[in-house]
Amino acid sequence: MTPHIEAKIEDIAPNVIMPGDPLRAKYIAETYLTDYKLVNSVRNMYAYTGYYKDKKVTVMGSGMGISSIGIYSYELFKFYNVENIIRVGSCGSYKKELDLYSLILVDKSYSESNYALIQNGCKDNILKPSLQLNNKIKEIAQDNNVKLNEGLIYSSEVFYQEKDNYLDLVSKYDCLGVEMESFALFHNANVLGKKAACILTVSDNFITNAKATVEERQTAFNEMIVLALKAI
Repeated sequence: MTPHIEAKIEDIAPNVIMPGDPLRAKYIAETYLTDYKLVNSVRNMYAYTGYYKDKKVTVMGSGMGISSIGIYSYELFKFYNVENIIRVGSCGSYKKELDLYSLILVDKSYSESNYALIQNGCKDNILKPSLQLNNKIKEIAQDNNVKLNEGLIYSSEVFYQEKDNYLDLVSKYDCLGVEMESFALFHNANVLGKKAACILTVSDNFITNAKATVEERQTAFNEMIVLALKAI
């Protein structure tokens, strides 16, 4: 038990699927897991542990932003013996061709955040996921004819920016889009010798102005969810 997770150690599986929205965690458990049970409800950050095709898995929300996923992923890795976390999240696309529901596998996460610097003195502003996990996800995607777009994502600490110079990120890093969590997740995995990956579904497009509804954000990301579960 930690200040933020009430589950017993044995209630959390070594493999975790982590959406941002706790209601998406509930949806994943109800839709895809068998013999699942609610193992955390502190602050309504739901975590469910059950089975996907006989493989024990935990699905837990991370909340929004680097600080929130920084807390939950660290506690899972450090205090609950979690070995692998795959984030399944939404993102805004900076590319016209990456329209709604396109899938992105993050191979680098760029951020101006001081999270890594404050947490353990790491001065890097580009962090990488687990190559082993990413390769597994790509293998599963290929076997199931799922199109993945692989590249760098911007992991922002700020949702509402008064001056959004995202075209600079596209020009400098060939940045595919923006989300708010992968940087802290990758850092915690690197620090603690664990594995992390991040699959994203485009929910907004900065070029076309297309947007998914709130309900779609909770329930319409099934291709990404199944890919993560199969990779686990």
